[in-house]
Amino acid sequence: MTRLFRLQNITPKRRTARALLVVLGWLSIWPASSCPLPLPKSVVTIEGHQLTVEIAATTDAIVCGLSHRASLPKDHGMLFVFTPPRPLSFWMKDTQVPLSIAFLDTAGRILSIQEMTPLQILLRYRSPGPASYALEVNQGWFARHDIGVGDRVQLPGAGAP
Repeated sequence: MTRLFRLQNITPKRRTARALLVVLGWLSIWPASSCPLPLPKSVVTIEGHQLTVEIAATTDAIVCGLSHRASLPKDHGMLFVFTPPRPLSFWMKDTQVPLSIAFLDTAGRILSIQEMTPLQILLRYRSPGPASYALEVNQGWFARHDIGVGDRVQLPGAGAP
C-alpha cells in the first residue's frame, strides 16, 4: 500500500520524466538485438580502386549501419542510400571500428570526407549540404588511395563516369 501511495504522489512532471527515461533506455537497446543486418552487397569503384560495399537503403539498415561490429574487412565498406537528397548527419554510437565517411551527391561526386571516432555519441558528422549517399570505410582508406573531395564514385548500377 505504501508503494502505491508513493506512486500516486509523484508529480506529473516526474511521471513524464520517468516515462521518458524508460523509452530512451528501450531505444538505446532496440537496434542492438538486430544489428548487424544481412544486407545486399555490390562493388563500387573510385579512381580505379574497388570497394565491396553493403548497401544500406532501408530505415533499419541505415539505423544499424556498421554498429556492433568488431572489424571491417580490408577494401570493404557500407553505402547508405537516401532518396531524396538531404542534409545528412551520422554518429558513432555502438560503432567500434574507426571509420572515414564520404558524403556524395546524386552523381556520386564526393562532397566531403571526415574521420570518425569510435563509440563517440557527442560528435555528429554532417554533410556540407544535401547528399544522396554516404560511404563509410576503414579510417584512412580514402587518404591511402589519394581519393578526395570532387572525385567520383562509380555507384552500383551506374555507368562509368
